[in-house]
Amino acid sequence: MSVKSDKQKKSKQKKNQIDRKHQLEKNIEELTLQLSQIEDKHLRLKAEFDNFRKRKEQEVINLIRYEGSDVIKNMLSIADDLNRMKDAVEHPEHKDSSDSIKKGIDLILQKIYKVFEERGIESFCEVGDILDSDLHDALMVKEEKGKQENEILEVFEKGYRYKDRIIRHAKVVVNKV
Repeated sequence: MSVKSDKQKKSKQKKNQIDRKHQLEKNIEELTLQLSQIEDKHLRLKAEFDNFRKRKEQEVINLIRYEGSDVIKNMLSIADDLNRMKDAVEHPEHKDSSDSIKKGIDLILQKIYKVFEERGIESFCEVGDILDSDLHDALMVKEEKGKQENEILEVFEKGYRYKDRIIRHAKVVVNKV
């Protein structure tokens, strides 16, 4: 009996070893799968963070690059008012008393336009240009013979570009045939 018992013990031990080996292999597979999933999550988070960082860098660059645009927008209305005042003063009935006022207005406008030029601000839109919805706002439509379709007949307010951005669309009257 002892031989049989020894054989049974050895058989049991062998079976236990096989079961244990099988269990360890199963654990290794599970751990390998978990590690793979964690590595995948890590890579995704890293890529997401890189995208976030790049997006924030671009926002900061744009903020710094266009930081003066609000001030410029406010100055545009001043320039427009001065231009309207100049036009009113140039009217024939005000001609005699208006030379000194006109010179003063011209000096102020020159200073404003010099500041604009130094800051990279350009005006655009002239009578005769063709309407471009990216640059112009058509406030009125008129019909004039001898003019092209969508040709600008009058400019109420010039448009302005700050560096590569349109900060104000031109307000215009357009020809419709």
